[in-house]
Amino acid sequence: MASELYVKHARVWVADQVQVWRPAELVKDYTPGDSALLLRLDDGTELEQKLSAKEPLLPPLRNPDILVGENDLTALSYLHEPAVLHNLRIRFVESKIIYTYCGIVLVAINPYESLPIYGCDMIAAYSGQNTGDMDPHIFAVAEEAYRQMSRDEKNQSIIVSGESGAGKTVSAKYTMRYFATVGGSCSDANIEERVLASSPIMEAFGNAKTTRNDNSSRFGKYIAIGFNKKHLIIGANMRTYLLEKSRVVFQLEAK
Repeated sequence: MASELYVKHARVWVADQVQVWRPAELVKDYTPGDSALLLRLDDGTELEQKLSAKEPLLPPLRNPDILVGENDLTALSYLHEPAVLHNLRIRFVESKIIYTYCGIVLVAINPYESLPIYGCDMIAAYSGQNTGDMDPHIFAVAEEAYRQMSRDEKNQSIIVSGESGAGKTVSAKYTMRYFATVGGSCSDANIEERVLASSPIMEAFGNAKTTRNDNSSRFGKYIAIGFNKKHLIIGANMRTYLLEKSRVVFQLEAK
């Protein structure tokens, strides 16, 4: 049973109003039916967490230190909110790594600064490589889609999602850059430039300033990129432009 893991010195996460989650450990064994857990935070502070008699909600368990910093979240022993947030934080704060896998999903953290990880050398490094052989990167996702498209000759889709300011637009830009250059040199990116040149026009209809993002997209779009038999880009078009009118409440006056 899960309750058997909650013994003295078991490491857990405790909800906190300021830090969201704080690490702690049990001061004594938990026995089913106990009305509270006695915990000790890392700074030595002891606290008591009340438990419901009918359905006791035990705190999430912490992963072993050896697993912290894994490049794939599915490799963690415990996969829950505090474990995910802590793993992403360690990778970003200590190593400035913004990409982490969660199975076939790529999790990205917006660093709010330019990083030197999108040049021609990185494109060349990921081209032709298996996803598991390289560190997590947006180029690895693009390469997997490109390879399956060229091998199976079937359409592929990459879904870029996230909250406002997460970096969806920039991620889509780097994906298209990879496709535009993987078959040639970095200077041969005319298709990418043409596709990206349409963005300011689309943004003029549906971008707004929010508390989270000064230039937040209030719309979703579906861009279809066409390839020829040699698997080189021959064109692109925007098949869907979904403007969420309820999120654009007024238009600024012309200056």
